[in-house]
Amino acid sequence: MMGSTNGLTSVRGNQPLFSFGVISDVQYADIPDGRSFLGVPRYYRHSIAVLQRAVQRWNDQKKHKFVINFGDIVDGFCPKDQSLNAVRRVVDGFEDFNGPVYHMIGNHCLYNLPRNKLLPILNIRSVDGRAYYDFSPAPEFRFVVLDGYDISAIGWPQDHPCTIEALKFLQEKNPNSDKNSPSGLEGLERRFLMFNGAVGKEQLEWLDGILQEATSLQQKVVICCHLPLDPGASSKEALLWNYDEVMSVIHRYNCVKVCLAGHDHKGGHAVDSHGIHHRVLEAALECPPGTDAYGYIDVYDDKLSLNGTDRMASTDMLFNPQAHLQEKRHQEVRN
Repeated sequence: MMGSTNGLTSVRGNQPLFSFGVISDVQYADIPDGRSFLGVPRYYRHSIAVLQRAVQRWNDQKKHKFVINFGDIVDGFCPKDQSLNAVRRVVDGFEDFNGPVYHMIGNHCLYNLPRNKLLPILNIRSVDGRAYYDFSPAPEFRFVVLDGYDISAIGWPQDHPCTIEALKFLQEKNPNSDKNSPSGLEGLERRFLMFNGAVGKEQLEWLDGILQEATSLQQKVVICCHLPLDPGASSKEALLWNYDEVMSVIHRYNCVKVCLAGHDHKGGHAVDSHGIHHRVLEAALECPPGTDAYGYIDVYDDKLSLNGTDRMASTDMLFNPQAHLQEKRHQEVRN
């Protein structure tokens, strides 16, 4: 069901400052339908139709400043000789949108193409093959796109320091011979899988600098990452390896209001102890023919309002500056 489509439902009855489209995990491949490791149906050919309908709707609405794609545009089962064409086909689908499109990389993108081929096609301007960046669509807001596969066993050349660091990390954290198996791993340790990754030291320092700057400019920040950053919003197996380190940087500041992610296809929503909303978006890949999962977000001074279509749930994310103080008081009471 569509959520409210105008600003009249906002607390003060105001119009949104701006709106943007969202979609995640298209994972297109020109192959028959299949199932995930857990047996959930996947509709590889239909997913590009979901994208096409999304772009058509966003264009018809004539109000969106940009679109953000949360990664995994082509599936890992896509035959390797088709990878380049499949990625281009999906990117062309996004480019039918009448405005800028911001991409981020996911594990399935990297199964298909190495970073040096992928980033130019996704129009991610990068330094040294890194895929993190930020942009400010309005003076009051800044969007930060993280590279969750900065330290990763996929996407970099085999002898790259980032690959070596990731493989060493997995060797220490996951005793299984199949590093994508969480077998025997307990609780939050189940995230130490090869299809996840980490934010490296330089990127953490960059993030800290960006949040300092946003604070001084009195900007509200939205963090976007393919991998979820909060266990309350995601399955344990889908989390960024060092989500705790990233969140400890974010929690030093009060400017971050919402963290958006993909990767965990069923979606999720939680508010953390500092009052930050974590919204994981439902996957386009898991839509049976005739169903959809995409949406758009209206941005207000005091909230983000996700208007979801069909399998993507609508969600109001109200900024609460008191939340972390309340939590602190609760902790003091508990102690």
